Amino acid sequence: MSAIGIDYTPAYEQGGGIGRYVRELVAALSRLDTTTPYRLFVAGAHSAQLPPPPAGNFRWKPTRLTPIWLARLWQRARLPLPVEAFVGPIKLYHATDFVLPPTLPSTRTLLTVHDLSFVRVPEAASTNLKAYLDQVVPRSVRAADHILADSQATKADLIELYHTPADKVTVLLSGVDTRFQPVDDAGVLLTTRSRYRLGAVPYIFSVGTVQPRKNYTRLIAALARLRAAGYDVHLVIAGGRGWLEDPIYASIRDTGMSDYVHFIGFADEADLPALYSAAACIAFPSLYEGFGLPVLEAMACGTPVVTSNVSSLPEVAGDAALIINPYDVDELTDALRRLLDDSDLRQNLVERGQERARQFTWDASARHLRDIYTRLLGG
Repeated sequence: MSAIGIDYTPAYEQGGGIGRYVRELVAALSRLDTTTPYRLFVAGAHSAQLPPPPAGNFRWKPTRLTPIWLARLWQRARLPLPVEAFVGPIKLYHATDFVLPPTLPSTRTLLTVHDLSFVRVPEAASTNLKAYLDQVVPRSVRAADHILADSQATKADLIELYHTPADKVTVLLSGVDTRFQPVDDAGVLLTTRSRYRLGAVPYIFSVGTVQPRKNYTRLIAALARLRAAGYDVHLVIAGGRGWLEDPIYASIRDTGMSDYVHFIGFADEADLPALYSAAACIAFPSLYEGFGLPVLEAMACGTPVVTSNVSSLPEVAGDAALIINPYDVDELTDALRRLLDDSDLRQNLVERGQERARQFTWDASARHLRDIYTRLLGG
């Protein structure tokens, strides 16, 4: 039976959205397919550091070479060292994080492109990162046999910006794990709040790496306006440190919000349902997203959502969230105010959101992915 290689590196090293995407997708795939041999490539790891594989037909293929070193060798120096040197003989390799490594000529290739934010919102990417991605992502897209996009919006960007043939791109939607559901247990909510030192404050919750694309400066400005209008509410941001952060921290100082904005870093995935459930609402006013998984996770937990009218976010949210222009602080502030004030609106969005979230499952994503693998292998 033909072996399939999957780049598991993002799941191993990233706590953010792409890491969670790969973890959830591979876990669902292991439940679905118990016969195909899978080889999980992990850069910057040693076998002793890895847990047992997700199923008997999955095997770790780690290398101590870090992702940075592999990027230097594969993308900068263009060293033709095939990924098969690490994972062994395979018939298909799935690169899950924008960039395709060298492969043997006989190996079919599948590349996941999560978004083209570095093209659409260039001011939100560091100069060096943008220069690197502008070079290697278009090259990888051209070289891959097929492309996965996280949303119709990302597929449209690939077609428009890179002139990728439409039939070369398939949209593979993300899912919502069943652990995301309303948490009503007061003890669990209290323990989770205590773990992140949140006390009993009412809070607006936002999830995402601390970087410009998440639009935190405007969200902080909206918080300042709410507090000036008498709303006793805080802002809690879950996400690791990113890049170009200084203006975000400066906006907190400039608006006098230092006591009311809480950065809690990467939250443990097991704690996210309680953090969503305890929030007054979710604010996800991103300037660009390939998918926007926190929108659906919040909906599954029964928490109303405010999100943006750009990129994939209207596609994901449907009619189950308040949709705003992310560049308009007045509009963002008003939407948050409405959710804080209007209990009927909140309940309506909660009901619609839970129904919306039920339409996205990782098991469905894995079935779709397995069909794509089969097609690429000529099955």
